[in-house]
Amino acid sequence: MSELIRGLSENGGVVFCGIDSTDIVCKAEQLHKTSATCSAALGRLLTGASLMGAMLKDSRDSITLRVNGGGPAGLVIACTDGTGNVKGCIDHPLVELPPRADGHLDVGGAVGKDGVLTVIRDNKLQKEPTVGQVPLVSGEIAEDLTAYYAYSEQIPTVCALGVLVDPDLTIHCAGGYMVQLLPGATDAEITQLEQNIAAMPSVTEMLRAGATPKDMMEKALAGFAPSVLDTRQVSYRCDCSEERTKAMLLSLGRKELEKLRDEDPHCEVVCHFCHSKYNFDLNQLLKELPETSEAAPEEAQ
Repeated sequence: MSELIRGLSENGGVVFCGIDSTDIVCKAEQLHKTSATCSAALGRLLTGASLMGAMLKDSRDSITLRVNGGGPAGLVIACTDGTGNVKGCIDHPLVELPPRADGHLDVGGAVGKDGVLTVIRDNKLQKEPTVGQVPLVSGEIAEDLTAYYAYSEQIPTVCALGVLVDPDLTIHCAGGYMVQLLPGATDAEITQLEQNIAAMPSVTEMLRAGATPKDMMEKALAGFAPSVLDTRQVSYRCDCSEERTKAMLLSLGRKELEKLRDEDPHCEVVCHFCHSKYNFDLNQLLKELPETSEAAPEEAQ
């Protein structure tokens, strides 16, 4: 489990959300067998998604982040529920690139920046999801999420994300934080916050030194007398199931299922997020459909 906290400045004008997502990114690396650079790319997106999920007002809501930058790693996806539990996947998990000139993993090179960040917000009170899209700034993830909030949400936001990968490709540490200014912030408060952020070490440096999300909050909001609103444990959690997978197959309708059955009556469905396998006898599924069954809208898994 990963520790996530939400905090607020004494005057209520600055919101903080921080996480030590090491366990989440470890789980993702174990599931997807990612290279060091892909672990960093997927890990950063999962961390950012968890922070965004924790800031949702309704625990029934969800967010899906899709980063399509045209790089060799392909499409990177992270999904979060309304409490910060996440799942994700990356098209080409074995892609590896030489380090950048500064020695850091070249996440932007793997992801690419000739593309877009798509944010899909599923609000249970609305019939249709809300979709926002912004051009990628760098493909380094944190800068792209910051740009999304600035352009699509008009919320001044600072986002910092980090994943440190050991030489044996295991995850040494991972985490991040978001700081958002609420309407009414003064110029002095903005300047103070900018100075605080500029003086902070990187996320991985802080985590490597034993810092907690609360320690990160106290550095970021120094001078704002911050307090912790809540602390929670979040994890890499896939919500796939045999029941949902069966419903998805039935939603294809009789004609499509018959076509699949004619190719091979044995159907195996593999979840992209956790690699769980579900096996079905298409002849048996067809018996469960009424004779005039037509395809229904596909349920997202």
